[in-house]
Amino acid sequence: MGRHVLERSPTSREIARRTQAKNSLSRHLQRVYPLSIQKSCSLLSLSSLSLSQNSNASSLNSSFSSWDTKNPVPLHKLFSSWESTEFPLGVLGKGTLGFDNLGSLRGREDSLDDVLQHEDECAEPGSLKRCSWITRFSDEAYVSFHDECWGVPAYNDNQLFELLSLCGMLIDHNWTEILRRRELYREVFAEFDYIAVGKMEEKDIMEISFNKELMLGECRVRCIVDNAKCIEKVAKEFGSFSRYIWGHVNHKPIVNRYKYPRSVPLRTPKSEAVSKDLVRRGFRLVGPVIVYSFMQAAGIAVDHLIDCFRFNECARVAEKSL
Repeated sequence: MGRHVLERSPTSREIARRTQAKNSLSRHLQRVYPLSIQKSCSLLSLSSLSLSQNSNASSLNSSFSSWDTKNPVPLHKLFSSWESTEFPLGVLGKGTLGFDNLGSLRGREDSLDDVLQHEDECAEPGSLKRCSWITRFSDEAYVSFHDECWGVPAYNDNQLFELLSLCGMLIDHNWTEILRRRELYREVFAEFDYIAVGKMEEKDIMEISFNKELMLGECRVRCIVDNAKCIEKVAKEFGSFSRYIWGHVNHKPIVNRYKYPRSVPLRTPKSEAVSKDLVRRGFRLVGPVIVYSFMQAAGIAVDHLIDCFRFNECARVAEKSL
């Protein structure tokens, strides 16, 4: 005869006990593992707003900008998305890696540094040593900007206006995309002559915003035009926009000495102070992260890594201006 096992139905007390234990475990796991991501672009600026945060890395970083429990994401999908990202094919840049603001990803920062170190070791013999976010896969326009402009003190008002405008575009695009279209931007914005741009009429704004090659929405174009008008006002008050903006650092470039990309900040107390004053004066698209990217590009802050061939060159230029 077969053995028949009679299963006793659980009592209401046992069911309640099991439910309580399950809920307790769930609360514990939520405290230990933040497995949810808030779908927000509030930290989008942290993704690509500096030369060292670009391409694939920017999309990765903006995805993990902040945590929330409203949109649960499975743990295996969370980490598989990192592993599927081909870091060398993107340009790891902002002059800053956005991962600095995500403390839970500190271990991931170290692995990124390993990737960048591997890129350096694979560089062609005799090639120039650059900041590690410049790789053999980097776009030519991106490399040229790093070698010729980024970190070089700029004092011309039109040049400063151009750099401020380009940094504002980082809200929607990365450096490579922007630099590929740089000549087009110069053409439609009158070589970034802030007086000419400030006089643009409605038809000019609409013509630029409808130009699909530029990839600029109407609101972005209006921001650039409005900022040109603000620069004109500042220039009248201080003699030049350059004198105003450099006055925030006592007319002395800030020369930092960072060894690793993760050490380069996304924003600083100084960029926050400058941002606050610019906003007070009517400027747009000038949050503290964008402002710090502008400071880096304009050489107000020299953030080339110390083993980059441009560090000493930019530092010497900065010392001459002291």
